[in-house]
Amino acid sequence: MLSPKRTKFRKHHRGRIRGKSLFQDKIKIGEYALQSLEPGWITSRQIEAARRVITRYSKRDGKLWIRIFPDKPVTFRAAETRMGSGKGNVEYWVAVVKPGKILYEIKGIPASIAKSSLKIAAYKMPVKTRVISKIKL
Repeated sequence: MLSPKRTKFRKHHRGRIRGKSLFQDKIKIGEYALQSLEPGWITSRQIEAARRVITRYSKRDGKLWIRIFPDKPVTFRAAETRMGSGKGNVEYWVAVVKPGKILYEIKGIPASIAKSSLKIAAYKMPVKTRVISKIKL
């Protein structure tokens, strides 16, 4: 699973997701991409599951870029714990995603395989997504 090697602070506030993605909203390297349409958190497990689907469906041809990284820790309190006694332990890591952000890019495989592999990867995502292409058809 993806997680940062080290962070400045161990635990974060939850925060809120407002607005659209101003950066990372266009295809930079690949030919086809998976773009988010709504805000949300994507866990490191979900990122890995989608990566596996894309690489297996494309039979390891072409090149894949993951444009998101889970750098926000999510904490849970232990079950049946009394109030007080501080914040819970870090359970998993998430990537904060805004509408318009590119999640994955792929290059070097036929259009039909690229689109279908990204469509299958979209099922693994907790947010609505769409497949976009750099090449005008």
